[in-house]
Amino acid sequence: MGVLSSIKDKLFGKSAAAPATPAVITPKVQAGASQAALAQAAGQAALAKAAAKAPVDVEAILEAAVKAKGIKLNWRESIVDLLKALDIDSSFAARKELADELKYKGAYSGTAEQNIWLHKEVMKMLAENGGKLPKELLS
Repeated sequence: MGVLSSIKDKLFGKSAAAPATPAVITPKVQAGASQAALAQAAGQAALAKAAAKAPVDVEAILEAAVKAKGIKLNWRESIVDLLKALDIDSSFAARKELADELKYKGAYSGTAEQNIWLHKEVMKMLAENGGKLPKELLS
């Protein structure tokens, strides 16, 4: 599993990587079920689908993770602190792997500019995958 997958799993849960398949009503059950029961099942399926698409409050999750650690982490600006907040390896090798996963052009050497790029790309990816983030993190 890559660093990007680890970030998604920590914030969106493992279900984000493999969505659950909906229950199938067999013809035998369907034939004996009342219209009300079928309508209720359809309503529950629609609610479950809507809940799966509900935005994930990334800011709240990360703030809670930082608070639980009891140390100061600047996850809003630092890719290293973001990874530390999520208990993900923040070493140079891990960030290089993340750069490769995010299709960084050029050779990743861990410069401040490259780490800023990584952070922005991760924020963008989170937003594209249903993450709710403050607007200032998406610029």
